[in-house]
Amino acid sequence: MNPIVEFCVNNLASGADAAFAKLDADDSLDVIEYDCLTYCDLCATSLFALVDGEVVRGETADELVANIYTFLEENPF
Repeated sequence: MNPIVEFCVNNLASGADAAFAKLDADDSLDVIEYDCLTYCDLCATSLFALVDGEVVRGETADELVANIYTFLEENPF
């Protein structure tokens, strides 16, 4: 089973779309886009994704990708 990385469509519009594209190209991840993840305060202030249900943040799309991979290395599933 692959780790699940979930993105809010509104966060994608705020700049996380580049992170989504990079992660979606990785066959070892299941990357999903949702209309809303109900993290509106977080979504309005930073780039983030849920990785197997845990919030991972980044200042930029590249940092978000790096933080997601770091999270996955530190928390193998």
